Amino acid sequence: MPVLVAYASKHGSTQGIAERIAAILRASGLEVDLAAAEDAGDPAGYDAFVIGSAVYASRWMAPASELIRHNRALLASRPVWLFSVGPVGRRIPLPATLPPVLAALGDSIGAQDHHVFRGAIDASKLRGVEHLIRLILPQGDFRDWPDIEAWATGIAGELRRTRPPHPP
Repeated sequence: MPVLVAYASKHGSTQGIAERIAAILRASGLEVDLAAAEDAGDPAGYDAFVIGSAVYASRWMAPASELIRHNRALLASRPVWLFSVGPVGRRIPLPATLPPVLAALGDSIGAQDHHVFRGAIDASKLRGVEHLIRLILPQGDFRDWPDIEAWATGIAGELRRTRPPHPP
């Protein structure tokens, strides 16, 4: 069962989460390709998808949104899990519900789940006016690796149980 894990990441935090998800899926015996959303190519050869993006102003980055928008019919016919990487620090709570734009993204393809993870900010990767972020947001890695691993393990279990066929 080929699975595509695709992501849109500006500074590497979301990419790191996607890499961990792909590793967990591979360790469970699934065939997994990992790609930046803009490099994902034709998704027709995949039986399932895990797609994630960093979130800025309650929206996904364009490459991940476009991957879904351009392949909506195909994605709606196969199992898809979405993840968003948003708040950093511990003071900003994880949202109890998704912002409407993000909820609509998952609803448009019948996503199995849409999970939100905390991200990381490495000041050395900030460029230009992005350095102003250092004045507002805490620096550091706030990713909850046990939560990420548990979520990916759940996906692996579901995929091993269902093994959806895809059209030739």
